[in-house]
Amino acid sequence: MVSLNVQNWYMMRNTAETYKDLGKELESFFNRYLVAERGVSQHTIRSYRDAFVLLIEYFESVKKIKPERLSLEAFSKDNINGYLDWLEDKGCSSTTRNIRCAAVKSFVRYLIYTDPAHMSQWQSVVSIKAKRSTKETIKYLTVEGMTKLLEGIDLSTSRGRRDHTILSVLYYTGARAQELADLTPSSIRTSEPYLAELFGKGSKKRCVPLDEDIFNLIMAYMREHGLDRPENNKHPLFYNTWGGKLTTAGLTYIIEKHVKPAKIAYPELFTGNISPHSFRHSRAMHLLQSGVSLIIIRDILGHVSIQTTEIYARVDSKLKRDAIAKAYNAVGKVEPAVTSWEKDPKLKAFLKGLV
Repeated sequence: MVSLNVQNWYMMRNTAETYKDLGKELESFFNRYLVAERGVSQHTIRSYRDAFVLLIEYFESVKKIKPERLSLEAFSKDNINGYLDWLEDKGCSSTTRNIRCAAVKSFVRYLIYTDPAHMSQWQSVVSIKAKRSTKETIKYLTVEGMTKLLEGIDLSTSRGRRDHTILSVLYYTGARAQELADLTPSSIRTSEPYLAELFGKGSKKRCVPLDEDIFNLIMAYMREHGLDRPENNKHPLFYNTWGGKLTTAGLTYIIEKHVKPAKIAYPELFTGNISPHSFRHSRAMHLLQSGVSLIIIRDILGHVSIQTTEIYARVDSKLKRDAIAKAYNAVGKVEPAVTSWEKDPKLKAFLKGLV
């Protein structure tokens, strides 16, 4: 007859080896934990969703584990490292790789509390380190480039005036795409000092000063679209054809629509991809180059730490060093002659349904 102690040991062993249901844990993580408890933004939800859609694709294509057979047991450190390597093989940058890694680690930290029986497994995944980027790259427009872009928008049409207001506010406030989408008429203080109230990551509020020109631009737009009426106080300030909030995809489309002719007219001012975040970077760089302190720039952008803001100072210092070196080469050095020879040479459905 098996003793009571042995029976208890077998029960504990079986309990420890039993993993919770992946689908239920993911649903709870997205719907209860991220939204209700942490209050993360819709942008973060979409980013996390995309990370898990790709993770499921990795398990299916590389590990040959079909989505319906995927379990939490597969969430090992080796498998997650394999997923991150797979992303880089597909051409993801270190930044994107780190964003996907952060999403998985956030879920695994959640599992530490909901499935402590596998604590050591979850802790090993959390220990995966972010990959350091080989260089700091910030895509931004020069003051001249931003001026040419905004001046090139046709203001004779209602759509043109709307686009001009959207891009002007995006640049002037240094807002993130989601912060811009969340603006309502009530977000704009209509008495002096004029302010725009933005809600950033973690629903943290900050107030960005508006000068008279940008304030008048916003008010003219609001009057044209009836948004100055009290009943529309909570309506999205910038909205799509159906009256809903402007999405990041919609904002990106507007930017691309106006950047395309600007690239043709001024190719030297518009290189590479210009995204909504490029406007935020541009604003920060222009403020820094105008002598505004990093503390003020940090507060305008809504950074938690000054260290995040310091990246702009490092980029600006590098630009200054490069300019000095270029001037030295032009003035102080004689270039050698170049000879002619030198010139030659189911879970998926759930995740995709989020947001």
